[in-house]
Amino acid sequence: MQLIAGLGNPGPDYEGTPHNAGFWFVDEVARQHHAVFKSEKKFHGEVAKFSHAGQDIWLLKPMTYMNLSGQAVQALARFFKIGTENILVVHDDLDLPPGTARLKEGGGHGGHNGLRDIISKIGGNGFRRLRLGIGHPGDKNQVTGHVLKKASKDDRIAIENAIDAALKVLPEILEGELPKAMNELHRG
Repeated sequence: MQLIAGLGNPGPDYEGTPHNAGFWFVDEVARQHHAVFKSEKKFHGEVAKFSHAGQDIWLLKPMTYMNLSGQAVQALARFFKIGTENILVVHDDLDLPPGTARLKEGGGHGGHNGLRDIISKIGGNGFRRLRLGIGHPGDKNQVTGHVLKKASKDDRIAIENAIDAALKVLPEILEGELPKAMNELHRG
């Protein structure tokens, strides 16, 4: 893994929203590795870098808003010649309950506009995903309000617990041991 892109929306209005779970994850990775995010216009986002086992790992928070996340992922991946298989995209997932984290290789966008744009811009879906459950409001007409309103205290705690569980298997993810990481994460 050479690039971890955490998806979310920029600005204080979206900070505590479940749609920003990807940002929460990469912020915690950066904190643990003493990496500092800097705004990079050419990558349409905030970028940080740390080293793991002699390999540079880029962290990316697209500042394009969710629906245009692919613009940032494409720009950074192209500049550093990072192959699709070496990208991990971290995003919120309505189909999983809060507190659940799941790893996945490839697949469709599942209605997630950030994933839809990334697949379109990088020309494929072979990247890895870390899905952070935020739960479904129960009615498709309530989805936008659900993902864009501040998470409840209980949901926020559950999502942070899922992030902690995913961070425990991050070394395996970075070293390309996805089946091992999946086994550990999915049984927890």
